Amino acid sequence: MTTSIVIPTFWTRRGGRSSDRLANVYDHPTPIDGESPLPACLRSLEGVRDVGKIVVLVAATDSSIVHEAEDRVRGMMDEFPRLDTMVFGPAALGSLHRRLEQLEFSDMVSGVSLTGYGAVRNTGLIVSATLGADVCVFIDDDEVITDPDFLHTGVEGLGMKTPEGKVLFAKTGYYVDAMGGHHLKDEAHWSDAFWRQTDYYNQAMGAVDAPPRVKPSNLAFGGCMALHRDMYANVSFDPWVLRGEDIDYVINARMHGGDMFLDGDWQIVHRPPEPVSPALGFRQDVYRFIYEHRKLEFAKSQIDLRRVTAASLRPYPGDFVGGSVSWRAFATAILRALAGREPGANLKIARAVFGDAARLQIADHHAGHPPGAHLGAQFLDR
Repeated sequence: MTTSIVIPTFWTRRGGRSSDRLANVYDHPTPIDGESPLPACLRSLEGVRDVGKIVVLVAATDSSIVHEAEDRVRGMMDEFPRLDTMVFGPAALGSLHRRLEQLEFSDMVSGVSLTGYGAVRNTGLIVSATLGADVCVFIDDDEVITDPDFLHTGVEGLGMKTPEGKVLFAKTGYYVDAMGGHHLKDEAHWSDAFWRQTDYYNQAMGAVDAPPRVKPSNLAFGGCMALHRDMYANVSFDPWVLRGEDIDYVINARMHGGDMFLDGDWQIVHRPPEPVSPALGFRQDVYRFIYEHRKLEFAKSQIDLRRVTAASLRPYPGDFVGGSVSWRAFATAILRALAGREPGANLKIARAVFGDAARLQIADHHAGHPPGAHLGAQFLDR
């Protein structure tokens, strides 16, 4: 099978100044005047067997730096002449958008872009399709690969039936730290009594060590994910989810009759920097979990979608996409503010729970069409 490796790389303004736009807030973008982790990622790929085309997607938090970011990435590619790389930046995106409009898919343009996690990954899917890739493998720029057989493990079994009779079209590995651990380390704080996100995540990660090696999963890791063409050409990423587009893809796949599978033997070393503001990440989580809840509710009215419930997604994200998410987020924001944990930012989050976040309406975004539905297939059909 032909494989394309897609690596999104995110950039921000000098000094790490973040964007005020929700869609442009990324976990750890590289300052345009800072040191990128991308070269280390590419260097590790040099030791991987049978690496094919590598597509690097350049996304930026601010339009004023997009061309500078692309120039920096192109300069990095020159350091790796042995790798077959392709840089996809704003110029190439303009050509793609014009082609979509020629094919009368102008309504898809906002969902295929270099702004927002889901839209960036959709761009990777369409580029992979254009390259004729049977499998699209996503990794992130802050990761390194230590296993020479990383790709072989990742694509193993794709397109084949499992012993239970399901077809394996989407597979995820998982992140490990420098010591090989795959659980998050986070001391519980009293102000998080209603938001034990790390605890539920670690509980879900217990599936890594449990047999069988490959099993259906509620979790997915966008930096270690393999999508067969029969999946990525029919189910897209949701371009409107602010964060967690990988777990959201699990929901999209299930709504369309598929599943995400976790491979306990497939891992990648994740080396993210420390977050500048935990409150910023919490805000994005509040928005995305409320959005996911409304998405699940909206999908109930769609007769062509398989129903996905919050209970079926336990232990994680489970209750975070259930009906209690709004009051849990509100209570947590208030408690964090009272505890002196970025009080100003958390009070704004508390107000947003029943303000901006509460006004998220799936139907408004999608005009009656379910998110993540056939975006890739519509393009490929032409």
